[in-house]
Amino acid sequence: MHDPGVPPPLPRLTGAAEALERRQVPLYVGAIVVGAVVGLLAPAAGPGLSTAVNPVLGALLFVTFLQVPARELAGSLRAGRFLGAVLVVNFVVVPLVVAGLAAFLPAGDAIRAGVLLVLLAPCVDYVVVFSRLADAAADRLLAATPLLLIAQMLLLPVYMPLLGGPDIRGDALGPLAEAFLVLIVVPLVLAWLVQAWAGRARAGEVVTTGATALMVPLMVGTLLVVVVSQVPTLGGDPTVLLVVPVFVAFLMVMPLLGLAVARLLRLDVPGRRAVVFSGATRNSLVVLPLALALSPTAAAVVVTQTLVEVLGMVAYIRLVPRFVHEHAADSSTRPVLRGRMRRRPPPE
Repeated sequence: MHDPGVPPPLPRLTGAAEALERRQVPLYVGAIVVGAVVGLLAPAAGPGLSTAVNPVLGALLFVTFLQVPARELAGSLRAGRFLGAVLVVNFVVVPLVVAGLAAFLPAGDAIRAGVLLVLLAPCVDYVVVFSRLADAAADRLLAATPLLLIAQMLLLPVYMPLLGGPDIRGDALGPLAEAFLVLIVVPLVLAWLVQAWAGRARAGEVVTTGATALMVPLMVGTLLVVVVSQVPTLGGDPTVLLVVPVFVAFLMVMPLLGLAVARLLRLDVPGRRAVVFSGATRNSLVVLPLALALSPTAAAVVVTQTLVEVLGMVAYIRLVPRFVHEHAADSSTRPVLRGRMRRRPPPE
């Protein structure tokens, strides 16, 4: 039994769970492929499964939050440089990138509205999951989610008309507030309650370990549900597929810019990885109801971005740790250190 004042340790994975984690990337790709096939062959299943997106995503986030002790989260709120980097990347760098990409959008106000809506809204839910899988600072990202959500609710009505999109009234942002409650607050509170239980009772430890072992299956299930439920909506207007290169370009450019900001603020390696993920992932599932209120075409654009992004995140899980690591962090400061070193006398 753990000391009640000490947060429970990260639960040890079972052999089956460890095997799933080693194969998580092919499992995720397989879930996307199977979901796309099922969505195309059985489009009638889409509307029914769409109601399961939030519950499955909420369960996934609960398991993620369960592995971040409350004490670590409280400490992350004091990470001023990290929060500054996340805000700069998402609300200064991203709008500039979106303004540049907007020049390559196909004609159509609805398409433009969908692209602007989804790219200007940073993710506040499964970015925590993907960043954790890449050994990024998921706890700091979790601490930043309320700030990110509030900032996008305030700035979307400003950025949308500024970049040539429709005006978004403040009373139309209800889906964002609802998603914050359902996908962030409720799973987080439940996770903290289970953590407290695990610190006092053996049964709580067992539940925590079992829930942690479900991380990969829950991610597979989430991808399946999202893809199967959303793929059928793409058939309404095939022209939305013309925005795929814009979304791919966004995923290629943002890691470089996010890493540059993180290096400028001298963040550690986990913090740099987290900033990269935050800048690249968008709030597609949360803004989808708002896109539906604008037009079916705008909603189809958001769905297209979701599919592109999920594939991108599967690649990020593998690529980000390879390119953002300790050696890269040391090399970024090496010229400064060299300049301060005294010249050694030649050997005798």
